[in-house]
Amino acid sequence: MDDGEAAKGSCLSILLWPPFSALLFGVLLFLGLTRISFSATSNENRQYNGTLAYLFTPQVLQWEKEIQQWASKLNLDPNLVATIMQIESCGNSNAISPAGAMGLFQVMPYHFNANEDPYLPETNAAHGLNYLSAALEKYNGDVGMALAGYNGGINGASRPQSEWAQETIEYKYWGENIYADATAGRQSSQVLEEWLAAGGASLCAQAQQHVAVVR
Repeated sequence: MDDGEAAKGSCLSILLWPPFSALLFGVLLFLGLTRISFSATSNENRQYNGTLAYLFTPQVLQWEKEIQQWASKLNLDPNLVATIMQIESCGNSNAISPAGAMGLFQVMPYHFNANEDPYLPETNAAHGLNYLSAALEKYNGDVGMALAGYNGGINGASRPQSEWAQETIEYKYWGENIYADATAGRQSSQVLEEWLAAGGASLCAQAQQHVAVVR
């Protein structure tokens, strides 16, 4: 999430850098690409009775209570909040991107006050989702454009799409399609599987590891 001049670099972007290509290949090979336990569609025995779409990965669904609360405060669709969290951090409150974006919603450091903890979920969500709300207002509720604004900056997304960073183009594609599947009540999302295969699986592995350490 950025103010508009350049894409902020979501946590996923580190996985696409050349120095990490070998590591990414190994992780995906080990996890079997999209047929992994982090995929909401591959765990047939997992029980879930919540109100978020079933298709999100378990690392995101575990935040359902908080997602509902945060969404209610800003009159946002909880499934849209979950979509942002899915792509940004896969539910890892300790995530950090190469550009320095932090926490569940990958918020840049300059959005926080000096006395705030950027990794505190409530604080991170407040700044990230306020920015999302501003993007939705700017683009008259157009979710795809709001997602582009969240990644590339509200002002940046106003430029012609031919001038967008590739990351922003992909972010909009992943986000609006995962969200569309969620709002349609689908049990799975092919685009979410694509995101996992493109590096999201490693983010989810990091999120799972962080949860294990915290617990």
